[in-house]
Amino acid sequence: MQQVLITGGTGTIGTALTKELIARGFQVMIVSRSKKESGNGISYYTWDIERMEIEAEAIQKADYIIHLAGAGVADKRWTSKRKKEILTSRVQSCQLLVQALQTIPNKVKTVVSASAIGWYGPDKTNHPEKRFAETDPAYHDFLGDTCKQWETAIQPVAGLGKRLVILRTGIVLSKEGGAFKEFLQPLKYRVATVLGTGKQWISWIHVQDLCNQYISAIENSNMLGVYNAVAPHPVTNEQLICKMATQLFKNKYIRLFVPAFILKWVLGEMSIEVLKSTKVSAEKMLQSGFTFLFPTIDMALKDLLGPINHVSDEA
Repeated sequence: MQQVLITGGTGTIGTALTKELIARGFQVMIVSRSKKESGNGISYYTWDIERMEIEAEAIQKADYIIHLAGAGVADKRWTSKRKKEILTSRVQSCQLLVQALQTIPNKVKTVVSASAIGWYGPDKTNHPEKRFAETDPAYHDFLGDTCKQWETAIQPVAGLGKRLVILRTGIVLSKEGGAFKEFLQPLKYRVATVLGTGKQWISWIHVQDLCNQYISAIENSNMLGVYNAVAPHPVTNEQLICKMATQLFKNKYIRLFVPAFILKWVLGEMSIEVLKSTKVSAEKMLQSGFTFLFPTIDMALKDLLGPINHVSDEA
């Protein structure tokens, strides 16, 4: 049975990915700060990123490593302290894995590491077909610089003879957490809150497709290097929010625009990302042979929210 070591395995993506891996016959090992009782196809190991320590057995047993760990970008306001935590949690964890693979005898064949489309800046053009590709340089802002250092920190594993795949992930749509749950909050009151002008493009991906991409990166030995983990068809913020509202209530909802200045006041520097328009290409992933289960937002929302108007008019 093939063993997959996951960092960040208890988060929204890690939890979904763990279930999918087990369903496909993999044995999953999760590293976390505290020891947990193993069971149900999952073994738990500990690591301490600040001390650069990890249980050797986890590395020794692994056939593959999926590296998801990192402080949540949108969990807290971007203070100087929080920005440092976002960066160091990613870079130091990559450095720890590199060190472990250098010093601990292992049979790891492939390392699949998370990154983010924060690598790219705002759209350079309004041309509807122009999208960022994997060869575009990192943008010079906080997230762009963070992603560049993040990816650079994991690169040395390729020099150790491991196949390295990096997935630059878009906005993940999942019922269990992340941006999607935040988008749903105002809809409890039938209010579709459009952010800013609502014209900014969102490059998104359904969590199931993202999990499948991580598994494809393990199983498809031809995959190598950086891939954008986004659906083929981005949508604007207004399209996404209003499609969610329509899926829930047909046309019985209120559309409310939240001005940019309010977002800047509430979110601070993080509002830049909320208001940024970024169209990202999925072409390289498609060329690898990957098939999306949810290539369009309508298909994704039908899965996530159920049949149209599943909330009754009396709700």
